[in-house]
Amino acid sequence: MTHAIRTVLWFNGRGREAAEFYCGQIPDSRIESIYASDNGGPDGNSHFEVVDFRLNGVPYQILDAGPMFPLSECVSVCVATPDQAETDRLWEALASDGGSHGPCGWLKDRYGLSWQVVPEAVYALMTAPDKARAERALAAVMQMGKIDIAAVEAAAAVEAA
Repeated sequence: MTHAIRTVLWFNGRGREAAEFYCGQIPDSRIESIYASDNGGPDGNSHFEVVDFRLNGVPYQILDAGPMFPLSECVSVCVATPDQAETDRLWEALASDGGSHGPCGWLKDRYGLSWQVVPEAVYALMTAPDKARAERALAAVMQMGKIDIAAVEAAAAVEAA
């Protein structure tokens, strides 16, 4: 038996626009379906919209249903990027037009959703079996906004004196 699972993100307006934007930024992404009704919410008479979409094949759903549950940093989408060029592109694109950059690869997009943009090579360094090397990589990341692969690799390579 299989069960379909999707992470649901609650939006207060612009949910469809957000899903379209995300699908335009992440390869192998698409809107799957959109459903809207004026017969929802606690009173049964509120407008809501459900957008099912995939980001790089991973299923998500936006429930655009009002201000009851605002987005926060408690939920974020983590993207493992293949190289510095894609890290740079995605970091800037996601924070464009009203978003904001944060520390350690985190950012908030124009819709209020938090993201982590982490290069695959950096994640590998931070989870390496050599704990001292991994700790040096993590310490370097903690000092950054957008993650710089070369700088993290250099910090990880430094031997303790």
